[in-house]
Amino acid sequence: MHSKKVIITAQVFISGMMAFLMTGFFAMLHLGLTSAMVDAWISSLVIAWPVAFSFSMVVSPIAFMLAGRLVGNRAPAAVK
Repeated sequence: MHSKKVIITAQVFISGMMAFLMTGFFAMLHLGLTSAMVDAWISSLVIAWPVAFSFSMVVSPIAFMLAGRLVGNRAPAAVK
């Protein structure tokens, strides 16, 4: 298992990447490739990233628990 510091840092990166991609995708979908789209994208990203990070910290333990139940909590095999 990873340290709490690694998990939080990973969540910062994961939530940032997902917020970046999702806000960009939906801004382009609604506005097309225009300068207004870039403005909307940046404005949405500033709001979406902290929200996504907060949600990911709540959802992550649940997702890991469900994944562990689905695939089993076996120790990883030794690398040869």
